[in-house]
Amino acid sequence: MKTRFSQDVVPISDLKINPGKIVNRAKDTHRPILLTSRGRGVAIVQGLAEYETHEEERAFVKAIAQGLMEVKEGKVLSLDKAKKKLGIKI
Repeated sequence: MKTRFSQDVVPISDLKINPGKIVNRAKDTHRPILLTSRGRGVAIVQGLAEYETHEEERAFVKAIAQGLMEVKEGKVLSLDKAKKKLGIKI
């Protein structure tokens, strides 16, 4: 999902004129569209599927980072204690 500045930067006035075209472009290309006002970025239009995927990936990476910090801080459980805490009986 690499942004192509020649195609993915659109003045906000274009969004006002034809919002469906901008939304469909974001959805079809799977790339976010940067909306600008007076030459400065003000918002992003992104397809829902890409947004959801991005949020899931971000949450996953955040959980991994949190787990690594807990290991570094010594907040660990033995396998037996973890199974007991999770209610796993194997």
